[in-house]
Amino acid sequence: MKKQTEAFVSVALIAALLIVLFVLERVIPSTSMLFTVLKKGAIYALVAVSMNLLNGFTGLFSLGQAGFMLVGAYTYGVLTIPVDQRANVYMYYDGGLIQFALHPILAIVIAGIIAGIFAYLIGLPVLRLKSDYLAIATLGFAEIIRAVFQWDKLGPLTNGSNLLRNYPSYKSVLFYFAASGVCIALIVLLINSTYGRAFKAIRDDEVAAEAMGINLAHHKRIAFVVSSFFAGVSGALLAMYQTSIQASMFKSAMTYEILLIVVIGGIGSITGSCISSFLFIILSEWLLRFLDSELVIGGFKVPLLRSGFRKVVFSIIIMIIVLFFRQGIMGTKEFSVRGIYNRITGKGRKAQKGGAADE
Repeated sequence: MKKQTEAFVSVALIAALLIVLFVLERVIPSTSMLFTVLKKGAIYALVAVSMNLLNGFTGLFSLGQAGFMLVGAYTYGVLTIPVDQRANVYMYYDGGLIQFALHPILAIVIAGIIAGIFAYLIGLPVLRLKSDYLAIATLGFAEIIRAVFQWDKLGPLTNGSNLLRNYPSYKSVLFYFAASGVCIALIVLLINSTYGRAFKAIRDDEVAAEAMGINLAHHKRIAFVVSSFFAGVSGALLAMYQTSIQASMFKSAMTYEILLIVVIGGIGSITGSCISSFLFIILSEWLLRFLDSELVIGGFKVPLLRSGFRKVVFSIIIMIIVLFFRQGIMGTKEFSVRGIYNRITGKGRKAQKGGAADE
């Protein structure tokens, strides 16, 4: 399949997706649960891909994504609250320190930059560690960041333990898909670049990578900062989606959810992270909700259905997926226009047979 044709088909598929979303927004009420799933799925897809850049492609076991999402969410909220609303939001802190508001798009970019700066500073001592020690250290820093942002002394900036609210948000699902799509595309370009190949070499064998002339500390730092930048962007998008934020929302459980999404999709697969993000949100936020409500049929009360039972069933489903897909849904594979074309035309099988015959 020629590259020009492949690029044209890819663009056509993306355009078709956007058209479908545009039509859905005009046909289905904005309060529909479908849009909640699509928006949150797009946000979680971005943060899952950012974590996969570290865990799957660089071999760094980091658990600090929730902390960097918190930094991005607060940066967005603090920078975009209208000046005339700041007295209502910062009512306990005399209207807060900052008395200006930025455009939401600019604030999202700055949110990622601030998260990246935090990551650079944290990475200086932390990236010397390996494996579980790195995971524990990054998780600890995430918890410290959450505690610091609730500190009353920072109240004029972060509003302490109170909500940040009244900042602008976009309601259209197209915005969330476009923002996440652009960021994921940038991550894919990075992975396919020389830096991405260096990341994979570090993941496979650090000693061999260093022998080839790869600066381990430098490339690990780049992967960590870039991953945190996009985690910060996803935090800003999450703040925009939820219309209010509080530091207590970004607990370690959020990081475990993101890690679960990465594992289910396949460590080392961008496509897998995107698919599992929507699968996770669909199951946890939509399809299994009926399990949390009592149900009476013909005077007979269905057993077990009560508040919290949804999580039990969801956990069982996750266990089944992990048992049958040991390497995740996609493993290390990716969906591509060329791959689908080869499967349809049988070219992939012909090539394999030809290779076997040559051997």
